[in-house]
Amino acid sequence: MEHRLVTGIEQALDWHGPGSVGVAFARGTLADPALLSRLMTPYRLLEIIQRRHLSNPQLRCYAGGEEIHPSGYLTTVVNRRRQAVQQGDMAALGAILNNGGTVVLDSVDFFDPVMEVACRALGWWSGELVSANCYLAVGDTDGFHLHWDDHDVIAVQLSGEKSWEVRGPSRPVPMHRDAEQNVEPSDELIWSGTMTAGDVMHIPRGWWHTATRLGAGSEGHSLHVTFGITKRTGVTWVNFLSDAARADQEFRTDLESSRSPIDDEQLLSKVADLARANPPSRYLDRLRASTSPQRHMPLVTAFRELDDMSVVAVTEFPPDITAEGGSVQVSAGGKRLTFHARAEHALRALLSGQPVPLTSGSADLAAVAAQLIKEGLCAPLTEGLSSGYTGLVPSATFSSGQSISV
Repeated sequence: MEHRLVTGIEQALDWHGPGSVGVAFARGTLADPALLSRLMTPYRLLEIIQRRHLSNPQLRCYAGGEEIHPSGYLTTVVNRRRQAVQQGDMAALGAILNNGGTVVLDSVDFFDPVMEVACRALGWWSGELVSANCYLAVGDTDGFHLHWDDHDVIAVQLSGEKSWEVRGPSRPVPMHRDAEQNVEPSDELIWSGTMTAGDVMHIPRGWWHTATRLGAGSEGHSLHVTFGITKRTGVTWVNFLSDAARADQEFRTDLESSRSPIDDEQLLSKVADLARANPPSRYLDRLRASTSPQRHMPLVTAFRELDDMSVVAVTEFPPDITAEGGSVQVSAGGKRLTFHARAEHALRALLSGQPVPLTSGSADLAAVAAQLIKEGLCAPLTEGLSSGYTGLVPSATFSSGQSISV
């Protein structure tokens, strides 16, 4: 998927592909400032909060470097059916910000189509699941205490400014669930400075960091987004092997039995065979092919005919398309589909990650698109979803005089 944010991040950090994710600290500046307001603005973030039912910890607030109790910014509303729901108290949130506080909304990509598409593009690029958190701070306010994250982070300063301190890791590649605690910050100062609008920063997993607006004065604000990239590890591969072992009766059998002693060599041999049959590279391929789309819009032709719309792929990772003999195999989103070879051109366009208009009048293209929507790999480009692509991802074109068999 060709996305301006991905291109901008690579240019800003002097990267050539996702191989540098998690490797080392990096900083740079986006060459295209128009991207910033397209991604998010302060009032758009507040409007998202205003129009959603939210709860803690997805919505969090801070003042003086300490977290505010949810009762200070969440309110319970009883609707006409006497159903109680929680939502942000906008007056309270305004007071927190005006008094030098911070508002945090996690997984903003779940609510905002632009962030949704940005995370999908980064997921296609990195081969890992990506989510976005937004941080809005006003005035002279402290940020989070020195901490580390169990995932890699790409931070983009969208507006205003914020000062950061980044230190190296004190434990190599720590994990949330680990063999040892990782509580002693590193003394190795990597970078200390101020991020201004357009600046981009990559912080690998386990590197200590903190951000603040202390000393910035009572005027001004900061809005930045962090794209969290959770990469698979050797531990997740071993966990996969553990689950795969359940298919074998011998692994499910009690280790100790009154009928026979433990056969160490037999189980050790079977573990080795299981690992060789499922190497890490194959595990990653299967994981990506089996991951279902987090969201999918169904096609309801009573609302609007498909040939009057555009269609876009919504898989979390790029679909695998393989032409073999007289057929084309598509593996993605937990599905494995078979099409006639004549459908290959249409499949590669529809599964490119770019919106494809179906207004060309090709009934064959619409037929393939309808099948992909039915299987959950594509979705009709609704008005909301379209806003996430407009100006950020170019549309794909399709032209073919050939008939296509599904």
